[in-house]
Amino acid sequence: MGKFLKFEKMITPIFIQIFFWLGFIGSIISGFGMIGYGIISSSGGFIEVLIGLFSLFIGPIIIRVYCEMLIVLFKMQGALIDIRDSLDEPKGIEQENEAV
Repeated sequence: MGKFLKFEKMITPIFIQIFFWLGFIGSIISGFGMIGYGIISSSGGFIEVLIGLFSLFIGPIIIRVYCEMLIVLFKMQGALIDIRDSLDEPKGIEQENEAV
């Protein structure tokens, strides 16, 4: 709980995963919606179907890449905290040895 209150433990990666799944589902639904609208449309239907296919196949990939970039930032932050903690530990041991 102390790491959470000191902002050393991040909860944002969980929200990023939720955002990914919502975006994934939204992209699939909007892709099918655009394809369906393009099929029943009297004008410009071919363009709607192409945009729907683009949203259906490329949309989830774009959302995945964006979320992965965000998660990499948080993993870098976690690695920096680990490095900081590992550098602090030997310093504490050296100070104890000097005191004796």
